[in-house]
Amino acid sequence: MKTHCRQNILVAALLSAVAFTTGAAQAAEPLPSWNGGPAKQAIVDFVRVATDAASPQFVPPAERIATFDQDGTLWVEHPIYSQVIYCLDRVAVLAEQKPELKDVEPFKTVLSGNRDAIAKLPMKDLEKILAATLTGMSVEEFNAEVKKWIATARHPRWNRPYTDLTYEPMQEVLHFLRAKGFKTCIVTGGGQDFVRTFAEQTYGIPPEQVVGSMGGTKYGYDKEGRPFLTKNPKLLLNDNYAGKPEGIHLMIGRRPVAAFGNSTGDRQMLEYTKAGGGARLAMIVLHDDAEREYAYGPAQGLPATKVGTFTQALYDEAKKDGWSVISMKRDWKRVFAFEK
Repeated sequence: MKTHCRQNILVAALLSAVAFTTGAAQAAEPLPSWNGGPAKQAIVDFVRVATDAASPQFVPPAERIATFDQDGTLWVEHPIYSQVIYCLDRVAVLAEQKPELKDVEPFKTVLSGNRDAIAKLPMKDLEKILAATLTGMSVEEFNAEVKKWIATARHPRWNRPYTDLTYEPMQEVLHFLRAKGFKTCIVTGGGQDFVRTFAEQTYGIPPEQVVGSMGGTKYGYDKEGRPFLTKNPKLLLNDNYAGKPEGIHLMIGRRPVAAFGNSTGDRQMLEYTKAGGGARLAMIVLHDDAEREYAYGPAQGLPATKVGTFTQALYDEAKKDGWSVISMKRDWKRVFAFEK
C-alpha cells in the first residue's frame, strides 16, 4: 500500500511539473527581441484578433498573407544595396571574360576601385552594369554565382556575411506569424532571382513566395539537347512603388492582411494592404539607431539618403492612416542575432 501511495505521489508530481512547464511555455512572451510598447503590441493584438475564430476580424487561414520588403526591412541596406555590391564585384569577372570592357565606361570606373567615382555614377551607368552582370547566362549559372558570392562576401562595417545581418526582431515576426498560420512572402525591389537564391535558408521563405523585380528569360537547348533558360535584359516588372501591389496581384493573387516596409518604395504596398477589410496591419521601420545600425530618413530630422529614403511625408501618412512606425532605437532590444 505504501509503495502504491508513493507511486501516486510521484505521478502527481510529474504531472504537476509537466503542467507547470507547459504553462510557462504558453506564458512566454512572443517577440523576445522587442521592447514592450505600441509597435510590439500592434503585432500581438493583430495576430490575436486575426486568428480568433470568435472575433469579427477573424482571418481565414487561406487569407493570412503577410508581405515583407527585404532591403532595410529584413536586413541591412546601407551603405548600398547588397545586390548592387554583387554587381560591382562581378564587373572584374566580366572584364576577364571580355577584356575590351576594361577601357569602356562605366566598367572602367568600377575597375579603378575609386569609391567616390563609383558613388557618382549616374543611374544610366548603373543600369548598364546591372544588365551586364545579371543577364546573358543560364538561370542555373546565375544562381550558382550568387550563392558563391553570398557565402564569401562580407559587409564592410561588420566584416560578416550579409546573411548574418538580418534583423533578429523581424526574424521573430516571421516565425511568430508562420506559427499562427500566416504565409510570409518577400516583396522586394531587388532582383527576384537574386533574393530567391538565399531566402529559404535565410528567412524560411521558399522561392515561390519571393516577389521581386523580374527580368525576362529565353528558352533554349544546350549542346546535348537539354532545355534551359537564359536570363535576358528585358524588364518584366519593376517591383517598387506601385509595382509592389501589382507584383503581389500577379504572383500571389491575394491582398495581404499584413505588410512591413521601411521606405517610400513600400508606400503603395502598405496602402494597398491597409485598404482591405477586417484585421489589417501595416508597419514601417524607421532607421534611427546609428550606434547599432544606421540612422537615416530624412523623416524626423534624420540624415537624408538615396538608399532606403523615408521622407517626412511618408512618416506623416503613417501616423494619419494608422500604420505602426517601428523605431529601431526604441522598439528593438537587439538588432542582430550575434549581439550579446
